[in-house]
Amino acid sequence: MSERILFVSSNATHIRNFHIPYIKALQERGYTVDVACGMDDRGVPQADHVYPLPFVKKMTSPRNLGAVLQLRRLLQENRYALMCCHTSLAAYFARLAALSLGKNRPVVCNMMHGYLFDDGSSPAKRAILASAEAQTRSVTDLLLTMNRWDTDYAEAHRLGRRIAFVPGVGVHFDRFDAVSPAEGRAFRAELGVDEEKFLLVYAAEFSPRKNQETLIRALAELPDEIVLALPGQGELWEQCRTLAAELGVSHRVLLPGLVSNVPHWYRAADAAVSSSRSEGLPFNVMEAKYCALPVVATEVKGHTDLIEDGVDGLFFPFGDSAACAAQIRKLAADRARAAAMGAEAHRRVLPYGIDTVLPQVMREYLSCLSERKEVNV
Repeated sequence: MSERILFVSSNATHIRNFHIPYIKALQERGYTVDVACGMDDRGVPQADHVYPLPFVKKMTSPRNLGAVLQLRRLLQENRYALMCCHTSLAAYFARLAALSLGKNRPVVCNMMHGYLFDDGSSPAKRAILASAEAQTRSVTDLLLTMNRWDTDYAEAHRLGRRIAFVPGVGVHFDRFDAVSPAEGRAFRAELGVDEEKFLLVYAAEFSPRKNQETLIRALAELPDEIVLALPGQGELWEQCRTLAAELGVSHRVLLPGLVSNVPHWYRAADAAVSSSRSEGLPFNVMEAKYCALPVVATEVKGHTDLIEDGVDGLFFPFGDSAACAAQIRKLAADRARAAAMGAEAHRRVLPYGIDTVLPQVMREYLSCLSERKEVNV
């Protein structure tokens, strides 16, 4: 009978978007790989077994304690060799389940996709989230981090028995190669954006953390030649649409909702923007850079790991729409410089491709399994 591995996440979308290559790679090595997560209609068909969990995006929700009990039973019944935790909320409650089992728990790997706090967080928020990590560090056998701030913080507070840095989970850049520059120009024409315009793109969920409002306010300070595309959906989509109308820039803000052709949007654009409060290692920035787009972004963790100011992008302080507008104006005024920065962005992001990153992450997963076998000999 093959050894079993469990991937845990707060939602199935996260597993589908980032971890299918790892599930398949482990299965190819003979492991049975199960998934426990919040479910949707699509599920995770690549997993050997999928167990729905009632995760709620609120730490104090009683339903999350129900998820802990379900996970505890699952870990006892299936005797997993390794549990791989993903997304901050699910990782916390999954590790609580492991903690309750004492020595009869699996080896636990927590991949930190980005701590939801940093030096600029409120003391209350930082205290709550930091205490959750401290509470579960004794069962975190391997902690994988993917930006400098998180790595330094984890090492300083010993949040894992072993801490290793990995360059994200790997981006499938080949889907962007499938869209040619000519197709990008054609799509741009379909959008009604003339060549003389300067098209910005930010593909992200509409949420307080992603903060599209700053970009819309910045657009109001910029000339009519600047156009902003905001593919995505979320709780603040309608609020952002209303703000654009109030500021008189609705004709320059494209709000297509959730799209399935993200590569076309990047190939049509002249530059990318990101107004996020914090990041782990953002896919949207890496994808934009691969498409040779310079990036105007907030100077926050995750962004600072991927962008060098003045080389392949420009920074502005979080929430400062005037500073954001000033940086965008610099790029739009010097298209040759923008193109050169975009070329450098493409060159620098290549090490983050899935073919390069997958072997590094797999090496860490397999090291956990090897260490477990050595202990049990």
